[in-house]
Amino acid sequence: MTIADRFAAALGEVSDPAIAGPELLPVRLSRAAAAVLGVDAAGLGLASQLGHWLPLGAGGDDASTAERMQFTAGEGPCRTARANGQPVIADEQELGRRWPAFTELLRSRTPFRAVVALPLGPAPWGTGAMDLYLRRSDALAGLDVFAATAVGELVSAALSDATVWGAWPPEGGPAFLHGPATRDRSRVWEAMGRVSMDLDVPSEEALALLRADAAAAGRTVDDVAADLLTGRLGTADLRPAR
Repeated sequence: MTIADRFAAALGEVSDPAIAGPELLPVRLSRAAAAVLGVDAAGLGLASQLGHWLPLGAGGDDASTAERMQFTAGEGPCRTARANGQPVIADEQELGRRWPAFTELLRSRTPFRAVVALPLGPAPWGTGAMDLYLRRSDALAGLDVFAATAVGELVSAALSDATVWGAWPPEGGPAFLHGPATRDRSRVWEAMGRVSMDLDVPSEEALALLRADAAAAGRTVDDVAADLLTGRLGTADLRPAR
């Protein structure tokens, strides 16, 4: 079987009715990618036209947590792969050397010890990345990088097909832009705007304040943003960025 055949078969075997909706296509693609490549989990994300990072979906809770840890730290393989337009392959030692803040969070909150980040696009659906997660650092030696790149192209093609041919919801854009992971992250950008306005600081500094507060409290940026929007936390309560 070709890689395309194997991926199509794996995608067809993702039969969980809980993730059958069009808005959860990235979750199904992530699970299929992990199955074909023999990794422990995968996740997908998109850079919006404003440059905001939006997780599209992941193949499991641990992969979703790993994405939130990377976003909270403001550093990591995915960010580097997107910036350079090149795949990033990092075992546990490399992770700790290049992205210490992210690695500390990854070790404490997830079972993963190695990450592969593959840039995706530009394509009709946009530009983003696919992250592959492995529990064992030495398992990287068994990963077929060519196959991983090919699967990334197949994932991107599936998102493009959904963008061009799929029915768009009333909110606009393809349905997979309105999944739960993306909706949750949109709260961060809303909170960033509120902090920027209330404290009269640039958006970059507002995001840095959210990250600093999350780091000080041992939480995620997503959690801090949710508290700001519900009134459990005020902008004046944010710990200053270091």
